[in-house]
Amino acid sequence: MSTSLIRWASFALRNTLRNRRRSLATVTLTALGSAAILIGGGFALYTYESLQQAAARDTGHLIVATRDFFDREEDTPMQFGIEHFDILRDTLLAHREVRYVLPRLNFSGLISNGDKSVVMIGSGIDPQAEFSVRGPFLQLKSGKLLNEDSAKGPDVLIGADLAKSLKAEPGSALTLLGSTTGGALNAIDVKVRGIVSSGVPDIDKRLVLTSLATAQGLLVTDKVSSVGVYLADMEQTATMRATLTPQLAPLAMKTWEEEAFFYKAVRGLYDRIFGGLGLVIGLIVVGVVAGAMAMAIVERTREIGTLRAMGTSPLQLVRAFAIEGAALGAAGGLLGALVAGGVTIALMFAGLQMPPPPGRSVGYPLFITFSPELAVITLASVSLLAMLSAAVVARIAVKKPIVEALGHV
Repeated sequence: MSTSLIRWASFALRNTLRNRRRSLATVTLTALGSAAILIGGGFALYTYESLQQAAARDTGHLIVATRDFFDREEDTPMQFGIEHFDILRDTLLAHREVRYVLPRLNFSGLISNGDKSVVMIGSGIDPQAEFSVRGPFLQLKSGKLLNEDSAKGPDVLIGADLAKSLKAEPGSALTLLGSTTGGALNAIDVKVRGIVSSGVPDIDKRLVLTSLATAQGLLVTDKVSSVGVYLADMEQTATMRATLTPQLAPLAMKTWEEEAFFYKAVRGLYDRIFGGLGLVIGLIVVGVVAGAMAMAIVERTREIGTLRAMGTSPLQLVRAFAIEGAALGAAGGLLGALVAGGVTIALMFAGLQMPPPPGRSVGYPLFITFSPELAVITLASVSLLAMLSAAVVARIAVKKPIVEALGHV
């Protein structure tokens, strides 16, 4: 950097302190705008991360099934099921990146307490590992988790709203009625081992979870509907899909994101909302800095005329004012990042809860994710917008004739 440019930069930075009150107001408004962008963006990022975890824990990072299972509707139960699950599990667990391989057997039918029958949506699962991977997204409200002790007879977990409908509680006897793979009706007597909640009332009204063996006994099959593959790191999803797809042919494989319709819908909505918010705040920053620089230039019109008379070129003056604007924008952006960081830390200890979103029965903790990448982008954007707005205003001012500028009052 040349000595002349350093001198002009120093001159421009000192000029920002000539009217401290106006500079402080400009920096404060810019900081509030930057903080709003970072806090809003941080809330969106936290929401994305939570929905990603919920979707991946529900289905697995990778979902393995037959091609027809993904593309077609079954005419009979387990028409497109997977055979020889044990062999498939051993193949998948041979990769160190794979932590869990969980079978899922989807079925539907009726569940009855003897007096009342309700339509159910059931799933046969691995009792030991299912709740380990589902974590906070499937809560045990009362009773105990499933076990594999067949000597005690088959048992089930049912949704909280389904339990209310059937007046069932842990220990209650119920009957599952479903259609076998051959099209015949079958029934199994079960006991309620626990009451669970997915947080979605529409699901809890129909939810039935039982062991894979019980579900296979109800449908009279040894197949499974699909297999959820859980990886040690979500970032490995694409890589492992490319690695496993040739090994598992003719089976098909999808990622959690391809099946996460709710996640994609929410992300699309939030991208539009916070994108619009960022645009509005950017326009506010431009207006604030342009207004501040316009006032400064009007006050310094005679100074501009004097510098022009001494041989200073219009380009040098525009550059000086642009540096002033960039400095004010950068100071505001940096202060906004510090405010957003402080809010992030404060929310970690505040314990605030958001109300339940539409379609759910439970709220969630209010956190935001502070993204260094977003902070850098915001700081650079605010500084650039401030610099451009200051340059545009200055370019108009320096075109005034020197004599007219010197006589300005």
